[in-house]
Amino acid sequence: MQQLTMVLVVFALLGGLLWLLRRRGALAFSPRRSGSRQLEVLERVPLTPHHALHLVRISGKVVLIGTAPSACTLLDQSTSEKLASQDFLRAAQ
Repeated sequence: MQQLTMVLVVFALLGGLLWLLRRRGALAFSPRRSGSRQLEVLERVPLTPHHALHLVRISGKVVLIGTAPSACTLLDQSTSEKLASQDFLRAAQ
């Protein structure tokens, strides 16, 4: 019985260590490319349970995308992040 308890303690410690490393970003299960990210979600505004607006940066451009269960629609785009974040977010509210 004592051996089983020790095995469970070791598994609990390993699980805790794995959780901690993943939470701090030191351990990732998917390979990451080196360099800057090409796609980043800046903001999401839910409109209904099935519809939302997404402000996304894609390779230096900032785009506003409307999503629905049956489609995604490009609503606007800009190359200036400052202009895009002010105008798009004001339009989304």
